[in-house]
Amino acid sequence: MAAEGSGAQDPALGCGEPPTTKNSGSATSTPGEMDKPLISRRLVDSDGSLAEAASGAPKVGILGTGDFARSLATRLVRSGFSVVVGSRNPKRTAGLFPSAAQVVFQAEAVESSEVIFVAVFREHYSSLCGLSGQLAGKILVDVSNPTEQEHLQLRESNAEYLAALFPTCTVVKAFNVISAWTLQAGPRDGNRQVPICSDQPEAKRVVSELAHAMGFTPVDVGSLAAAWEVEARPLHLFPSWKVPVLLALGLFVFFYAYNLTRDVLQPYVREGKSKFYKLPLSVVNTSLPCVAYVLLSLVYLPGVLAAALQLWRGTKYSRFPDWLDHWLQHRKQIGLLSFFCAALHALYSMCLPLRISYRYDLVNLALKQVLTNKSHLWVEENVWRMEIYLSLGVLALGTLSLLAVTSLPSIANSLNWREFSFVQSSLGFVALVLSTLHTLTYGWTRAFEESRYKFYLPPTFTLTLLVPCLVILAKALFLLPCVSRRLTRIRRGWEKDSAVKFTLPVDHALGQKTSHL
Repeated sequence: MAAEGSGAQDPALGCGEPPTTKNSGSATSTPGEMDKPLISRRLVDSDGSLAEAASGAPKVGILGTGDFARSLATRLVRSGFSVVVGSRNPKRTAGLFPSAAQVVFQAEAVESSEVIFVAVFREHYSSLCGLSGQLAGKILVDVSNPTEQEHLQLRESNAEYLAALFPTCTVVKAFNVISAWTLQAGPRDGNRQVPICSDQPEAKRVVSELAHAMGFTPVDVGSLAAAWEVEARPLHLFPSWKVPVLLALGLFVFFYAYNLTRDVLQPYVREGKSKFYKLPLSVVNTSLPCVAYVLLSLVYLPGVLAAALQLWRGTKYSRFPDWLDHWLQHRKQIGLLSFFCAALHALYSMCLPLRISYRYDLVNLALKQVLTNKSHLWVEENVWRMEIYLSLGVLALGTLSLLAVTSLPSIANSLNWREFSFVQSSLGFVALVLSTLHTLTYGWTRAFEESRYKFYLPPTFTLTLLVPCLVILAKALFLLPCVSRRLTRIRRGWEKDSAVKFTLPVDHALGQKTSHL
């Protein structure tokens, strides 16, 4: 008999079991990675803590012995199911699975189970054709994923191909977005959802109940034709982060180049002073708060534009332009990137006193004080400005931290809509105001000093104030009673050209309890 996973056919069974060392729940993998099992020995040891399933427990079959199949077997056993694993060499692979799971030949596993997980690759589906007689009438759950190249070349999904090979079976696409690690450790937060699609509603119901029993949240995404899109999900690499990341990188490059020109090139060209040592830390630290501040303002600018558009149109039932709609959908990612840059700015600022150049500046300042016979260099105005500046910065970063924490699914799910809206909208605007005051305190009177305009370029903080101040002024305008009342009526269904009369409730506070954009 050929070795397990060799791909050779077993004469006794008439069909070969494909190599299944790759995680079927993953899009890609390398042979070297497959040498390292994902399952801990504590979970799969034959004398582990997993007890035998009850005799009346639902029986589920698994075809495949790779990492994903092992994780799946562990999760099913822990969920109270009786698991039967089909293998060409049961004696060899039995030690890889929990003692509560039966590891038998493929034909035996297929005959004793009504729901069977197919945890093998697409190219090896045809090797299971010898089991077509035993598989007739069964529910096959396809958990595989194509590679990115296969997904682009083959317009037919793996699930549809499997259904074409086994027309007497009902194929359900599910669990392909769940990794082997998630199955092993248990569903958590955003990993709970399991998209399910099939042409048979009853089969979807059975698999949905199975997913729910395993601790996941089944999501019906339609017929088996939707499997192609479901299989594309694991192939995407942060699809909703691409535009925000490019935006943040673009802003950072712009502000870095701007600060480089002002703080490094200008002294070198005009005075012959070499300050290129500022490039790794000082210039970066000057650019990061600018990026964080502008990104934070860009989180609330689309809401202002959307409100202005609704006021101008006099209705909420007209679609926003695509660019504005996409902007609104990316606000969470932009806000998290703003917090990331602000946190980096705080860390970089803490490192500033550790620089050798900073120590040299202190020594030079002390020598200058001695040579000029000054008893002290205390400037009351500068002391107060710096104290207020640092305090406002800490408050702004703390508020941004709260916004970032509430963006986590586990925290957001514990809040009702009004609480979540208050944190993300009201406290978010407070963070923007605090950041604005932080920037204004830093600027103080510097914006009016001629020496600050190096190469005739204004100070960097003056550029960053443009968009945030615009957002704050627009928000203040929307708080005016005449504007606020009209906007509230529109968001409650009133239309400018409608013949339907609309009146606000007597309790004006009740009228304010509307959902935010």
